[in-house]
Amino acid sequence: MMSRPRFRGGMDELPADRFVDYREITELAVGPTGDRIAFVLDEFDPDEDDRRRSLFVVPADGSRDPHRLSRASDAGNPTWSPDGSKLGFVAAREGDVARTVGSREGEAEGEETDETAETADADDGETGTGGEEPRPQLWVFDLERGGDARQLTDREEGVEDFDWGPDGDRIVIESRDPTEEQAEYLRERRDENGPIEVDRLQHKVDGRGWLDDVTPYLFVVDLDTGEERRLDDASGAGARLPLFGMQPRWGPTDRIAFLSNETDRPDDSGVLDVFTIDPDGEDRRRLSDGTRQHSGVRWSPSGDRIAAKSRHPRNLYEPTEVHVVDVATGASRSVSASLDRTVAFAGTAEWIDEETLVAPVADGGQTRPVRLDAAADDPERVFEGLGSSRGLDLFDHGGGTLGLCITDPGEGRDLYALDADRVDAGTDDPLVRLTAVNEDLVEEFPVPAVERVTYENDDGEAIEGIVYRPPDLEEAAPAIVSIHGGPMSYDEPEFAFQHLYWTTRGYVVFKPNYRGSTSYGRAFCESLRGSRGDLETDDVTSGVDHLIDRGTVDPDRTYVTGFSYGGITTAHVVTRTDRFAAAAAEHGIYDFASVFGTDDNHLWHEDEFGLPWEEPETFREISSITDVDEVDTPLLLTAGGNDWRCPPTQAEQLYVSVKKRGVPAKLVVYPDEHHNIGDPERAIHRLETLAEWFDTHAPDAGDRQ
Repeated sequence: MMSRPRFRGGMDELPADRFVDYREITELAVGPTGDRIAFVLDEFDPDEDDRRRSLFVVPADGSRDPHRLSRASDAGNPTWSPDGSKLGFVAAREGDVARTVGSREGEAEGEETDETAETADADDGETGTGGEEPRPQLWVFDLERGGDARQLTDREEGVEDFDWGPDGDRIVIESRDPTEEQAEYLRERRDENGPIEVDRLQHKVDGRGWLDDVTPYLFVVDLDTGEERRLDDASGAGARLPLFGMQPRWGPTDRIAFLSNETDRPDDSGVLDVFTIDPDGEDRRRLSDGTRQHSGVRWSPSGDRIAAKSRHPRNLYEPTEVHVVDVATGASRSVSASLDRTVAFAGTAEWIDEETLVAPVADGGQTRPVRLDAAADDPERVFEGLGSSRGLDLFDHGGGTLGLCITDPGEGRDLYALDADRVDAGTDDPLVRLTAVNEDLVEEFPVPAVERVTYENDDGEAIEGIVYRPPDLEEAAPAIVSIHGGPMSYDEPEFAFQHLYWTTRGYVVFKPNYRGSTSYGRAFCESLRGSRGDLETDDVTSGVDHLIDRGTVDPDRTYVTGFSYGGITTAHVVTRTDRFAAAAAEHGIYDFASVFGTDDNHLWHEDEFGLPWEEPETFREISSITDVDEVDTPLLLTAGGNDWRCPPTQAEQLYVSVKKRGVPAKLVVYPDEHHNIGDPERAIHRLETLAEWFDTHAPDAGDRQ
């Protein structure tokens, strides 16, 4: 019988149900004068079993604790007015009372107006929203006067995104605008569970649901009156638009930039071009050439240039670059290509001055700031003070202040401010810490020791991984290999609830940045292109061998798991080796032929593998279910009931197949969940299920019964 690892001073296990105490900063916005930062904090309501998103503001000098602005409803997309006196945000809240109280001009006593008739119909479920939750609308806090936020829009389809005009008296919003016929169809779908009718190629998107033909437009809204004007020539289209949105950004010269797709087959294209238009709806111009996918548009201080993230519209292995476009001529250049690194998900390039940008870049298993010259491809890594033992999650700039969400495995994941003039700081750390959102967890439970490891795979290539281990570990410990998704992603040192959960239970957590991971250059990432399973398995097992050889990991008590592409890789691993005591493949794809057309990634799969009816052998080779007869490892499979990135039928197929062979297996499906696990009770259930699965199949499990 094997003993559990020994720790000096004992070990307190973090209960899974403490997940309700875990809080996470998900958005931030630095004020235009740099003295305040707004941020969105995800919190959990255990009574309602729901995730709540609250809006806070904190001074950038750290002189006061964060101040909670919103208390009643979820809030997101905080955006400051140009003078910093107001803060706009999008929220699905109960209607503004100022819109409903008092008498209506021209309304006789007892007379039913169009507005009251619509409300009455909505209440009895025959038309309108049928009692649904409120749609996201635009709200504005007046931070000088104080008080609650004022509702600025009341659109049937809600508001997707917005930005302030340069004078602060107008706002541009993105909103879907159905015709009468489309509106009737939507009401039937929502109120009467009517049939879904789709005639577009990109017919669904994970998290957004079944798509329709309703066109999103830009509208200019007067701040004082709420009066709206639709810009008929500013509409959105494209397969990727439901994920990225039109992203309207109002420039200092009174031009509005936005994204759309005007190729011949928008739903068969990942292109998103940059357009500009006057706020009166005239003089629309396309600034890009229909060959790239843009996002994160930012105007230069003068309005003469626009910076944006730019990537290949289909080949996702190519690094995302920063392109700068001359607004007058449309001339565009990459100012980051020579770095051979991708702009990180953490943010976009931000203008520091007319000639300089700073962008978060994925660089060697870490997100770090890079300074860019707006006129040349001459990137420069900056802020050595960040170090290599922590990461960067969110990034914004305003008024000479950088706002950064830094994730530190030993301290938490928190908001910091940095003077933009000090990004060249060396070992001196000029950061001002503004939050301590998980202070209770960090103080109550021992945080893991974290290190980077580098090892060789079977092909002699150097692979890097991140190791989290219990502090003061004295002997080889059981290990969980946790494989990241993507694969165009990467692991960096971070604070995460699940790491704390596992290490306080005596596990080492190993996170390999296998081939296909970003942050190590295009060649490393693109080496995976056109294949599945072999390279990733080699990189995973070689890393485990390295940790066993140096005495960190117990070879008999290693487990493997992964989510999304990590689930795909986990399934490939167990078809190629029996070395793991148990495995858990979560929300993955195991039969690439049958998933085609049932997920929302047809563009990616076609670009990398072709079409299943034209390349049937390729689709067989990349599918782990083809080798199901090689699986002997006990296998847990999880799925989201409404996951349209990796549909639940994929987990069902693999589950039934291994079960038919007599392999110990279990299937867990979370109804109504998309490609995530959102509600706290389900997140807790997931962790407890994984722990039970691994514990049940430990080599000494029978001795402990």
